[in-house]
Amino acid sequence: MKMSTESSSPPAALQRYQLHGPTMGSRYTAVFYAPPDAPQAAIARDLFTPVDTVDRQMSTWRADSDLCRLNRAPLGEWLAVPEKLIEVLTAAVRIERESEGAFDINVGDLVSAWGFGPGAGRPDNARIAALIDTARTPAGKALEIDTEHRRVRKHAAVSLDLSGIAKGFAVDELARCLDGYGIDAWLVGIDGEMRARGRKSDGEPWALALERPVHGVREVAGVTTLHDAAIATSGDYRHWVEIGDRKLSHTMQPGRHGPVSNRLAAVSVVAASSMLADAWATALMVLGEQAGPRLARKLGLQALFVLRDGEDLHELPVGAVFAGSPPTSES
Repeated sequence: MKMSTESSSPPAALQRYQLHGPTMGSRYTAVFYAPPDAPQAAIARDLFTPVDTVDRQMSTWRADSDLCRLNRAPLGEWLAVPEKLIEVLTAAVRIERESEGAFDINVGDLVSAWGFGPGAGRPDNARIAALIDTARTPAGKALEIDTEHRRVRKHAAVSLDLSGIAKGFAVDELARCLDGYGIDAWLVGIDGEMRARGRKSDGEPWALALERPVHGVREVAGVTTLHDAAIATSGDYRHWVEIGDRKLSHTMQPGRHGPVSNRLAAVSVVAASSMLADAWATALMVLGEQAGPRLARKLGLQALFVLRDGEDLHELPVGAVFAGSPPTSES
């Protein structure tokens, strides 16, 4: 069903709706303005369906997901996969190339060995040591993706993990749902991945609370606005393991076979889609405080790098969007 909020009625005639539900181990939210007779039940159903589909196709926590089927598939044999998974895999491989290998989805074994995957616990030192001695093949070289026939063939063993891009894609699915109803003023999100269109009924842009990257503390640093764009943040402060006096992030750095090790506390990215913002926030976090800003400038990305210096935090904005803005919640 398509409905339009573009009518002769003044903005004040629109009603504010807020819908939410469980997905991907978290919750999705959708706030939007629509006429008072908007089909709320149908919209709620149609919001849940695509994000649940993303979870069923791309989760590493569900053994029956299409992603896990692909991880288990024999080498050299074509495997039919859903169109949405093809879209995300294709984007992931492209960003791997553009990020000079910093964004690599073939890190599922590392994520698990370091205690962040399904059955999360303490790092498995024996498994970590074995992985360090094992040659790794980037996803872009291991996968052959046939977009026309919606199938994938592996040329090397993989342990794919889409946690750095799938949640952003799910937010874009929420956006597509509301666009399909002709709603042109909305804010949708899952955790720290947010995307907005239009403005609120009072003409103001959507306001988002921003979070300081402090371990174990939920602390608001300020507020920013979002208009016809998406934002995502990757950081070291929400999910980590503690080894001795070190806190190690859940974000994996493929080249060192383990968590990122640099001065970045967080990287936020604003992009046209949540999928892009999500993936690039992860890639720039992996690249670190020197290579990350350099590549962001080269590619024209809008990014905010937050560097940790002991107890102090220092911001390095790239692009005009983040001038004076602290980061949002972690992806």
